[in-house]
Amino acid sequence: MTIRKILLASVALVCAAMPISALADTSGKKIALSNNYAGNSWRQAMLTSWDKVTKEAVKAGVVAAADPFTTAENQATEQAAQIQNMILEGYDAIVVNAASPTALNGAVKEACDAGIVVVSFDGIVTEPCAWRIAVDFKEMGRSQVEYLSKKIPNGGNLLEIRGLAGVFVDDEISAGIHEGVKQFPQFKIAGSVHGDWAQDVAQRAVAGILPSLPEIAAVVTQGGDGYGAAQAFDAAKRPMPTIVMGNREDELQWWKKQKDANGYETMSVSIAPGVSTLAFWVAQQILDGKDVKKDLVVPFLRIDQDNLEKNLETTEKGGVANVEYSLEDAQAVINSK
Repeated sequence: MTIRKILLASVALVCAAMPISALADTSGKKIALSNNYAGNSWRQAMLTSWDKVTKEAVKAGVVAAADPFTTAENQATEQAAQIQNMILEGYDAIVVNAASPTALNGAVKEACDAGIVVVSFDGIVTEPCAWRIAVDFKEMGRSQVEYLSKKIPNGGNLLEIRGLAGVFVDDEISAGIHEGVKQFPQFKIAGSVHGDWAQDVAQRAVAGILPSLPEIAAVVTQGGDGYGAAQAFDAAKRPMPTIVMGNREDELQWWKKQKDANGYETMSVSIAPGVSTLAFWVAQQILDGKDVKKDLVVPFLRIDQDNLEKNLETTEKGGVANVEYSLEDAQAVINSK
């Protein structure tokens, strides 16, 4: 059975089990997705997951609409204007992947004051009236260095590839990496570049800094940059370091080829793009009158040497290793302590 069929069956079963009055609570509601950026494979997979799951929910009559919108540029001012338009268009809930944790707070507060439910995910907002769904991004960064401490116990120089400057996720993962270096002082960050979570940007950035760097033992990343880093090291004819990957299909394919050829070993970690579908269901549950705590945490998705092939088999070409969420999954997250 395909993922799409499983999701459709899941929605149908849930709707059949719900009392008609509960279904009617949200069947006329409209939810919008406000997304600040779509320039990498993770964001494309996130939008695909949203489209796949929400279309089935609309078809099943759970909500009336679940429309996605992405700004042309990664600008908080543009996204704030987008959210203000959504207020005027009468959406009942807005799900937000934010360009900034603070710069959208004014627009978010306007939405809340208009009686609109706002659920932020991945790139979250700090406005108290909004809900937040995130992984422990600091731990995601710290765990990379912990992994390296076991693989390379004598330590060495690290190259850090960061994400989009100014975004909550970038700041948190980087803080976790630096926390890991403090915990395992045999490592030193010898250089840092922004790769924008995109392979081509990361490749150019790494190629630009490599001539000034000493020998690099490992590359710590945020996702979407591992394959680009490998290409840059290869082009520069530098020794290939241990590169922490970010669950993208091209990264996993490269890792598999190196593993088969010479036993190359690493790990891969990222938040699943399907977290957008969890945010959708959380918004639907809030509209349905459920009491939901303001901060929800979901685990990150980690791939290791022994389950690389299994994860690669289920990752779409050009996509990202992923998990999509059902209403029942959302209810389990909501009810978790």
